[in-house]
Amino acid sequence: MSQATEFSLSSPDATADLAAQLAVRLLPGDVVLLEGDIGTGKTHFARSLIQHLLPIPEDVPSPTFTLVQTYDTADFEIWHADLYRLTSPDEVVELGLVDAFEDCLCLIEWPDRLADLTPENALLLQFSLGPVEGSRTLRASWSDPKWTARLQGVSNG
Repeated sequence: MSQATEFSLSSPDATADLAAQLAVRLLPGDVVLLEGDIGTGKTHFARSLIQHLLPIPEDVPSPTFTLVQTYDTADFEIWHADLYRLTSPDEVVELGLVDAFEDCLCLIEWPDRLADLTPENALLLQFSLGPVEGSRTLRASWSDPKWTARLQGVSNG
């Protein structure tokens, strides 16, 4: 059974705060799918989440051209992938992303490119522009019951 919740994010700082709240709840093997049009906040969210988990702050560039950026935390590796430029799910396999799903934290922008490779236990975050300039709406949806417990207490205020 699929579940969902929605967050209203009034500013980029509110988006970063929500990412930090989620970051501490994530574990190796978690896959977070970041969906939305260009400019809706996917990369800002991912960057904030990654920076919150890094033991030493570092620059977190968009993986638009590299396709995948990896980061080491004390406990696990983070893979941040931007699949926008991919044309086939075979390219996802070539990147090693499917293997990373098992023991890394994976943040995937443009997850539609995964097609049948999309993990069933993933958390889907759908970003859209909000009603006020600079605001965003974030809809989280999932079918794996682990996300119900993990998202409990996460708020946008």
